[in-house]
Amino acid sequence: MSGDTDLAALGSVLSEPARTRVLLALGDGRALPASVLASEAGVAPSTASGHLARLVDAGLLAVTVQGRHRYYRLAGPEVADLIETLARLAPTAPVRSLREDTRAHALRAARTCYDHIAGRLGVAIMQSLIAEGAIAGGDGRHRLDDGGEDRLSAPGRDVDYRLTPAGAERLARLGVEVADPGPDGLPLRYCVDWSEQAHHLSGAVGRALARRLLDLGWLRRGDRSRALHVTGDGRRGIAAELGVAL
Repeated sequence: MSGDTDLAALGSVLSEPARTRVLLALGDGRALPASVLASEAGVAPSTASGHLARLVDAGLLAVTVQGRHRYYRLAGPEVADLIETLARLAPTAPVRSLREDTRAHALRAARTCYDHIAGRLGVAIMQSLIAEGAIAGGDGRHRLDDGGEDRLSAPGRDVDYRLTPAGAERLARLGVEVADPGPDGLPLRYCVDWSEQAHHLSGAVGRALARRLLDLGWLRRGDRSRALHVTGDGRRGIAAELGVAL
């Protein structure tokens, strides 16, 4: 017979800073080799292998072997949800260098949350789509203490957001493929953004939108971080098509 949830077991896995840095490095859904993750964690490759094995054993990472190399990725979107939830509760890390300061600003401006857009850009896109009636059901704001619908650990289902038929047409003109919303609208997933404490779009629609903006060259991924960088074409296109002035 199984007992209650053993949070302490998971806590012991996450208590090592090197392991949490690995999880953050993989937060954009990509698979990375052990050598890169060792660098991200700030440890020797031999030390990183032990940390990676621990994360795999805990069910937080999945590993794929290709030739002589092992590639690691988050075990699934539920692990990304866990990272975002913990990020909303955890204190911010101190910034000790210009590089860390630049990276922190970039992550808050725009980043991937597993497979969709987060940060100020993700929240601004959600707010703009709500304002123009493309999304109905809520106002994009996270409410916890004033009787709102959100729970602190909300997995993106507490507010009944819907993509309206007009919103589906708007995204289709941009080349974003979404399911037929029907007369009642298409149910949407969202996340509570840890840095902005507001909602950003996730789920199938959020994933399709992020993929399209990357394909258009309006966004590009950071080389070794979850940060997303808006290109010159992206500034113009996002303003014109999504109503977000950067």
